[in-house]
Amino acid sequence: MNTASPTARSTGGFTSWLLRAETWLDARGKGAWIALTVLFFVFIWPLGVALLAYMIWSKRMFKRSSPAQRGHHIGHHRAYQSSGNTAFDAYKTETLSRLEEEQDAFESFLQRLRDAKDKSEFDTFMQDRARAGRPADTAPEAPRTGEY
Repeated sequence: MNTASPTARSTGGFTSWLLRAETWLDARGKGAWIALTVLFFVFIWPLGVALLAYMIWSKRMFKRSSPAQRGHHIGHHRAYQSSGNTAFDAYKTETLSRLEEEQDAFESFLQRLRDAKDKSEFDTFMQDRARAGRPADTAPEAPRTGEY
């Protein structure tokens, strides 16, 4: 006996369609999201508002998007498909491994630079704060006569 209602089946298909559309748009980058939002605003403005709200809520509006980042998800899979030439495939695999190692090393270098900059800024902040909290080393002013 089938316990799933027709509504649940149709909702699953709709959700699946939405997820495929989202994946398709993500693969093409932020420009595709913006183009779709503009089209929705022009032809069906409530959907344009809804899509803009979704983009802001999901932080798609504020992600940095470069062709290298966009193509990484799709190109990564294609990069490891065999070309049929074993010598070329071995060379390609070795080169991709080396590039991934270099990318990881560069990203860790950038992270160390950011950490060092953050630590330097924090140390400067703490020193400024400590200086501001210290009493001045000057002698107290002599009381003025005739003033109350």
